[in-house]
Order: sequence, then C-alpha cells, then structure tokens
Amino acid sequence: MPHLKALYFIRPTIENIRLLQAEFKEPKYGEYHIFFSNLARDAFIQELAEADEHEVVQQVQEYYCDFLAINQELFSLNVPSIVGLGGAAWDQPTFDRVTSGLIAVLLSLKKRPTIRYQANSEAARHVGETVASTMDDQGELFSFRRAEVPPLLLLLDRKDDPVTPLLNKWFYQAMVHELLGIDNNRVTLPEHEDGQVVLSPDNDAMFAKNMFANWGDLTSDINEAMKVLQQKTNTSKQISSIAEMQSFVESYPQYKAMSANITKHLAIVEKMTKILEGEHLYEVSEAEQDLAVQDAHSAAVETVEALLMKPSLSIENKLRLVLLYALRYEHAPASKIERFKELLATGGASPQQVKLVDIMLEQYGAAKRSGDLFSNKSFTAKLTKNVMGALKSAEENVYTRHRPYLLSTLEALLKGSTGLSDAAYPQLGADAAPTAKRKPPTQIIVFMVGGATYEEARLVAEMNAANPGVRILLGGTCMHNCASFLEEVAKMEGHSSGGGPSAIEGAAAGMAAMGFSPPIATKRIAALTSTATASLTSLGNQAISKLQ
Repeated sequence: MPHLKALYFIRPTIENIRLLQAEFKEPKYGEYHIFFSNLARDAFIQELAEADEHEVVQQVQEYYCDFLAINQELFSLNVPSIVGLGGAAWDQPTFDRVTSGLIAVLLSLKKRPTIRYQANSEAARHVGETVASTMDDQGELFSFRRAEVPPLLLLLDRKDDPVTPLLNKWFYQAMVHELLGIDNNRVTLPEHEDGQVVLSPDNDAMFAKNMFANWGDLTSDINEAMKVLQQKTNTSKQISSIAEMQSFVESYPQYKAMSANITKHLAIVEKMTKILEGEHLYEVSEAEQDLAVQDAHSAAVETVEALLMKPSLSIENKLRLVLLYALRYEHAPASKIERFKELLATGGASPQQVKLVDIMLEQYGAAKRSGDLFSNKSFTAKLTKNVMGALKSAEENVYTRHRPYLLSTLEALLKGSTGLSDAAYPQLGADAAPTAKRKPPTQIIVFMVGGATYEEARLVAEMNAANPGVRILLGGTCMHNCASFLEEVAKMEGHSSGGGPSAIEGAAAGMAAMGFSPPIATKRIAALTSTATASLTSLGNQAISKLQ
C-alpha cells in the first residue's frame, strides 16, 4: 500500500526497534512517521537510519507521553507490580520502565526538580538516583527556566501506608475502583450496551462534579439530575406548535447526551448498591474505620471476632479486618492475631489467604515503616490524635474518618524548614539546600513507588484547593484497590529487602535502557525532527494539559 502514510506512536524499547527494522526491510507503506513516547537512545535512531534502505522514514520525533494522565492532579505508569525492585532478584526492566516514565512526566511538564526520597526505601532511592543522573546527563533537554523555589519530586514508598488501600472507599471515583475496577478510565459494566463505560472528568460533567463526592452526596445529585431530565421529558411531550418543535429539535442532541450520561451513572450506582448490601459493607466499613483511627484494643478484639463469626460476610472482607487489626496491634501485649488467623481458616479462607497476614506484617509491618502511621509512637502523637478524634467524632461521617498518611507528609513538607527531616527524607545532589534555608516548595510531584490510590488523589485535590499558590501532583507505579494490593502482597512471599543495584550501577543500567551511554556526548541525532503532525500534537497535549 505505497499510497498510504503510516504513523507509529510507540515506546522506544528494543523490541519495538527490532519490529521497525523488520518492517523497513519490506515496507508496506509509502511513508513512515515515527513518534516515540519517551527519550530514544541515539543508537536506536542510528539503527533505524541504517535499516531504512528504501528511504521511507520521513520523520522521527520524541513526544513525552509515556504515562497515563488520569485526573488533573493524578498520573499512573501502569506498572502493576514492583516486587522485583526488592530482594536479591532485581527486575531491571521494571525499574527501567519506572524511571523512564518519570523522566517523561518531568519533560512533559518542563520541570527539573530537586529530589527527596523516603530514606528507608531502597527502591525510592534507586529511582531518585537514576532520575537525577539522567537529568544531569541530558542537561540540554532539562535546561528549563529555574524558579526561585525549585519544584520538588518527592519519592515515597507504599510500605509506609498499607492501610489506605485496604479500606473500603466511600467517595465516587475511589469507590468505583474499589467495587468495580477502573482500567485506563474505563469500567467494565456488562449491563451497559457497550459492555463498558468511560469515566473521565474531561468529557463527563457529572463525573467531574462528583468524582470526589461521598456516597450520600452522589446519590442526591443523581436524583436531582433525574428530576431535571424528567422535566425536559415532560416538556417534550407537550409540544403544541412549530416554534416549540423547532426548539426541542435544536436541544435534542444535548438532551440525548444528558439522558445517556445519567443512565450510565445510574447503572454504576445501582450495581454498587447491590454490592454494598450484598457484602454488608456498611457494617464492615465502620469496623475498618475503627481499626484505622481508634486505639481501643479490647473493643477491636470484640468487634473483629464477632464479624469473623458471621457466615454472611465474605472471606475477602474478613481478611481485610484481620489485616487491619494485625497492622495496628502487631505488638500489642494480648494480640489476637493467631486467634483470628484460626478463625479465618475455620471460616473457609484458603491457606494462601491466611498466609497473607504473615506476609503483610513481614513486608509492611512496623519494622518496615518509617512514619508514625497510627500516631502511636509518642505520647504527644497519641494525645493529639485522641483530642482531635474527640472533636471530630461527632461531626464526621463514620465511614470516612480515616485520612491517608500522605496527608501528614504533605502538611509537614509545606512547613518548610520545620517540616520533613533530612534524615527521613534526604535530598539528592551535592547542592542540596540546608534545611534551615529551605523554603516550602510550591510545585510538588509526589510519586508513590508501589502504587497510589484514588483516595490519596482526592486528598491531593483538596490540598490544592485549600492552598492557593501550591500545586501538587500525585503519581504512582499503578492505581491500587484492595484486590490489586493484596495480589502484590501475595507476590512478596520470600522477598527480602536489600537487593538491587548500587547507586552507580542502577543509574547506568537505567540510562542504558533508555538509550544513554554516559561516556557519549548528549547531542541529539539530526534525524530527530522538531515538528509533529497536528493530530499527534493535539492527542499528546490532551494528556499533558491534565497535569499542567
């Protein structure tokens, strides 16, 4: 088909380069326009040039879109598991994907940030070192205008907060992901005529309005939308003149779109309502929140044991309760962890499910966490939490009392020199500013190694709204719900920390995977053209503009 032009938008991987080389030997199309989603190594460009014997390649372009922009404040790299970034068996391809994805985010935002990382996370440190080394090596690409207070890339580890992904959610977007699952903004819904629906704030006004709304406010808003739709329907039935008919015809596309959108959200809400009632999630969620926010061991034992005895509760929800109990009361003098494991097994849990309790404590227990997740490591923290809990208990929704640990981290960060300590969150680079002189950053990119949650995305949106002049973005290797998080935990059996490359080896390996050889000059090969087609530019700008 030599009369056709081919446009390829691909990730610059070895596999894709080999496929292009094979294609160029016997080209199917008259022209090829190659667009890479990330930095392409010079050697790759040279190999493509040598393979283009028929001179069909018209342009090669880098367009930095190697990530999924979900919301205005949220992105994901769609890396489902990072188990290989801990222990002796180091997963270099996964590590390279994470670091290259972060580089694409920074280039798309035109930011060269300072980097701080969670000190007790080897994975966060390796990622930070490789990203910092790449920015140094690619100085021309990262020669953006410097701000008085530079942007900050804060690298955190999921292991500091295993509680947030375990809890049932009660805010729309997070709730949909927890109960139904969101995959690239799509929700599988067999009841719908298309088998799936799209949930994106860019083209769904109702979702944009309610994505962070709690369950009660969401259902009220949908009811109001239904009333408006019914009014429009009744109006259409009372057409009695040519002018009224013309007015209805002109508004019909908007009316039809509104009807389809409301129907979509009604189908989602109806399905989630059945799950809430069938799984007894109101009762389960209240107990989860008690475990997450209250330090009351005797009451916790009584509540959890009673729920474990109920045959109507699913094994999955019983397992959540035991995991939350184990995380909070891991070192309690009269801990009932073993007793609850026995009740799980008696109630029908598989040996693998029961084993998850031990794996969770081994990988996410108090010894692995650096922060004060439950605010119980000091007398002051306990007192503050008890006082605040007493003040809020009467006014808060019983199902939404828990706040992700990310909140305390960001609050401390915004305090500047009195906030996050350098010991717990070191800054990379020899030119790191002394703590006493450090001003609070106003542009913050938080990246969660091990996966972020939609609950944390809602928190970031709230903080952005409450702090004018501050812009926080949240990213993660993936977006977790309880099911995906427990899948990741199960894969960690037998993995111990302490593996991975050295700082130099990790940086060099990551750079090599993206095509950078440190001894070679960073001058870009001339084949990299400077203009993209209008269609691709528009597509890429849609993704990038979400985060800007």
